[in-house]
Amino acid sequence: MTTQALLSVAEARDFLLQRARTNSQKTENIHLMRARGRVLARDLVANRAVPPHDNSAMDGYAVRLADVQAGVTLPVSQRIAAGRAPQPLAVGTAARIFTGGVIPPGADAVVMQEDTTANSDSVTFNAGVSLGKNIRRAGEDVEKGTVVIPAGTRLGAAHLGLAAAIGESYVDVLAPLRVAVFFTGDELCEPGETLSVGKIYNSNRYWLRAVLEAQGCAVRDLGVVPDSLAATRLALADAAATCDVVLTCGGVSVGEEDHVKHAVEREGELALWKVAIKPGKPLAFGRVNKADFVGLPGNPVSGFVTFLTLVSPFLRKRQGLPDNTLLTAPSFYKSEFTWGKPDPHRTEFLRVKHAQNEQGETVLKLFPHQGSGVLTSMAWADGLVELAPGQSVAVGDMLPFTPFPW
Repeated sequence: MTTQALLSVAEARDFLLQRARTNSQKTENIHLMRARGRVLARDLVANRAVPPHDNSAMDGYAVRLADVQAGVTLPVSQRIAAGRAPQPLAVGTAARIFTGGVIPPGADAVVMQEDTTANSDSVTFNAGVSLGKNIRRAGEDVEKGTVVIPAGTRLGAAHLGLAAAIGESYVDVLAPLRVAVFFTGDELCEPGETLSVGKIYNSNRYWLRAVLEAQGCAVRDLGVVPDSLAATRLALADAAATCDVVLTCGGVSVGEEDHVKHAVEREGELALWKVAIKPGKPLAFGRVNKADFVGLPGNPVSGFVTFLTLVSPFLRKRQGLPDNTLLTAPSFYKSEFTWGKPDPHRTEFLRVKHAQNEQGETVLKLFPHQGSGVLTSMAWADGLVELAPGQSVAVGDMLPFTPFPW
């Protein structure tokens, strides 16, 4: 692979994924309260069943099936609330039981209270009941010894609840991927500063940090680096010494003030820097010491789209997520727009929003301005449509829609 090769989007994505090393050797044991968004390092195996005992699915009466039919009245021999240990059910009696209460030995069904008429110390059954009715069996949710959450899972709220349900308070997770970011361009200012002639606010810093943190990365922000080769080399060396991945915005083109490409070549090696993607095209990839390097284009939309389509899957694989979670499968919806001037050589990603038309169908609307510097298109849209090189669009065409991951 030469640094001058113009790769398709699919080739570039495969190229990156083939070079994505995971942090599988670096793990941490952390409390569930701090584990949301982290990647599980080892299979989580249940050392107990859930639920641990047969229990009632609703408020009612635990009975022996042989004792109950419509019109029968039985004395109530005990009251079983959730969390209480029951006594064996005496023959010819019923036990008042509440949702979650442990089924007493001898009982084989629960009659819900709506099908009964209760008296002070007895209950009349207005209907019969079938064997096992309204009983949640031990191990119905989780059997002891089963893998409840496989390694490589990014832990969400339900996963944390499931881990708690089997009694685990701590889990082994992969150490977070450490990503350093810096930004090049003497024209960049921070929001809140007064702009002088030729200056612009550094929007890339804010969307890039946000998507990295949302993806579970530990971000080290080096800020804006002056437009010089020496300053860029120093920033690269500093970032690579402390992080797993170095990400930059801007400076990867061929202009006289674009120093990132040359700095990476001097500090390490550069493997790739042109992709047939629109918006986008300049993408630097390489290695500086032990850290991977990715240089995004400086135009905010180009950087955003390139990150979502190429860099995000690469980072997910580096985080240890399984291959089947790296890419989001698109959904297909009808187009409500036309696209008559396709790029003949590059894959295009259009910023769109899905909505309901008057017929109740889900259709895709196009943001009217698709320029690489129009960040309002990303804020307005809720996903991307991918078009093959040379592909035009007519109203009613079925198009692949990939939602934004936020």
